Amino acid sequence: MADEKSLHQKLTEISGNLWWSWQPEISETFRQIDPARWSELMHNPVLLLKEYNADRLEERATEMVLHSKIHAAYRRWNEYMDSKDTWGQTHADVLGYKPVAYFSAEFGIHESLPIYSGGLGVLAGDHLKSASDLGIPLVAIGLFYKEGYFSQRIDENGWQQETYNENVIADLPIRPATGKDGKQIEVSVETRSGAIFARVWNVQVGRIPLYLLDTNVEKNSEEIRSLTSRLYGGDHRTRIRQEAVLGIGGVRVLDALGIEPSVIHMNEGHSAFAALDIIRHKMHDDGLSFHDALRETAAMSVFTTHTPVPAGHDRFDGGILNEHVGPLGDQLGLNHEGLMGLGRVNPQDHGESFCMTVLAFKLSRHANAVSNLHGVVSRRMWSNLWPWQAEDELPIGHITNGIHVGTWLASQMRAIYDRVLPEKWSLRTGEPEIWQKVEDVSPSELWETHQTLKHRLIVYARTRLTKQAKRRGASAEVIAQLSKVLDPFALTVGFARRFAPYKRADLFMRDMETLAELITNSKRPIQFVFAGKSHPADDHGKAIAQRIYKLTQQEPFKGRVVFLEDYDINLGRHLVQGVDVWLNNPRRPLEASGTSGQKVVLNGVLNCSILDGWWAEAFDGKNGFAIGSGRTHVNSDVQDDRDAKNLVQVLTNEVIPLYYDRDHDDLPQEWIRRMKRGVRTLGWRFNADRMVMDYVKNTYVPAAGGLSCEMP
Repeated sequence: MADEKSLHQKLTEISGNLWWSWQPEISETFRQIDPARWSELMHNPVLLLKEYNADRLEERATEMVLHSKIHAAYRRWNEYMDSKDTWGQTHADVLGYKPVAYFSAEFGIHESLPIYSGGLGVLAGDHLKSASDLGIPLVAIGLFYKEGYFSQRIDENGWQQETYNENVIADLPIRPATGKDGKQIEVSVETRSGAIFARVWNVQVGRIPLYLLDTNVEKNSEEIRSLTSRLYGGDHRTRIRQEAVLGIGGVRVLDALGIEPSVIHMNEGHSAFAALDIIRHKMHDDGLSFHDALRETAAMSVFTTHTPVPAGHDRFDGGILNEHVGPLGDQLGLNHEGLMGLGRVNPQDHGESFCMTVLAFKLSRHANAVSNLHGVVSRRMWSNLWPWQAEDELPIGHITNGIHVGTWLASQMRAIYDRVLPEKWSLRTGEPEIWQKVEDVSPSELWETHQTLKHRLIVYARTRLTKQAKRRGASAEVIAQLSKVLDPFALTVGFARRFAPYKRADLFMRDMETLAELITNSKRPIQFVFAGKSHPADDHGKAIAQRIYKLTQQEPFKGRVVFLEDYDINLGRHLVQGVDVWLNNPRRPLEASGTSGQKVVLNGVLNCSILDGWWAEAFDGKNGFAIGSGRTHVNSDVQDDRDAKNLVQVLTNEVIPLYYDRDHDDLPQEWIRRMKRGVRTLGWRFNADRMVMDYVKNTYVPAAGGLSCEMP
């Protein structure tokens, strides 16, 4: 029977599932329809197809010879969605009829769905993508932010300015989540000051459904309607309300959908109220006492803690907690002190505030940090919760974060791997033997491919800098100069992440004289590309960004140190695929994991990092570069000075000489050997497939069976 669906219908179906976003050939097909608009529309196929009706799309497809590509893409998508031959079918069958429910305050899946701020959200998005690829029975719960996170603009003084843009539902791959009656699901969360209502949206991430709660409904007051407008905005009242909607409301979404999860996975403490509502369900439905319901809920709950920084752990006073969670506490049979005690390290300490992380730990029997070192730090940090146990025996394990290969790997590098690695290697990225054949890649081919990606980054950076300058009203002379910034042949160092003070983006500026010498060296120059946002309330972080921006305007650094504003997934993708070296210099041990450096590995980029987070367990002496030896000092100023000197030393004595040590074909052979070693030794360990498989084996399957977990 002939396929009666038009090209427009097929692409509309594909665009409604974010699976396309990690299929480079399908993304390229969308781009070919209209390259200029594709870029202007933030790579959003929903918006693109609004501009191309069925007839116009047919004409364009004929012109660009796209018919076979679109038909093939549609077949691939259906085969992917219908496939039953997955890793999850073999290893996670116990979850088949009662899936994992994964809660997170943000999800960074693609730049066209801007409901994320940074690392936590991107990690959650990568988790969903790998769960989809592996065929893990999982549903996800989050919030729909009408204005998302802010857009960043740097003013003429170098100060960060924030603007917010409204996300229009009709322009996004979002549809109403409907119940058995066919109507959009709406749930409510009771508070002392009235109910908060939320409607529910569905986003498909491959095989994984993501449900987003949205308080912008007519039943709510104007204040409550704007509750989910912005990510990480507002005061403590806004935060606890968002977290009540996410956790309590999220459990009620599952109930409305008829989904009974076997596992609750709380990604950070933001969603810890979910476990309280599960307890309520068990008391109401099964007649259990509070303590018996708590025991059963804890057995099925997984909690991942992400930060050793105190500010990353939400705390609320008793009045705010009682106003918003008091009604749920009443249903649990808890008085005010009983409810507060669940969020205190010492329940009898009436002066202690309520901590969401403490609540999550108390209501989970499966808890993990996100790197080996972070596990050590977390056990030390929360040892008071288990004063009767030795620190190294505390029930906090670790599952090191990883990144989704399909999302972050450049298509040019993928083409090389397709040729030299075993067939269907992309389905087995977590297996070390898969990556051994990378040693067979021709050094010249690997280097040429890397140089192509580097040139692409430089063109992209120049375009962004030109747009930034035009918006500020720069002169024609200044704009003309931007076409020459960054040298395609110079060693290029990238730094892109949240501009939190402990990440020390300006550490390289502590010795300006040496920095100037390195940058102006005519034979062995080095240059830096920076990007990152500071939280709107973090003036310290903004001041760091301002220092770097002002440096970019001064000689001799102008054109060799650049700051690209409005960091997002798209900008991050260009950076991790195109720089030579990825710089990461947090104040050890405050970097829990740091997935930005993992994104560069398979693209042949070398890490130069403090031995913190994932790099502390990844560096083997020859697969990148280490800043210092992992020593820390109790005085942060002393540590910063020491680390700054170590950074200069490793750049001067190791990184720069190795990069410019060329053979007669102008190939840095030893550098290329390190590139290959990085791919071979790190690619299998620090990807999201391995991470999700670890979660399945070490937490999900044990939690689904009510067993204790064993983590590395």
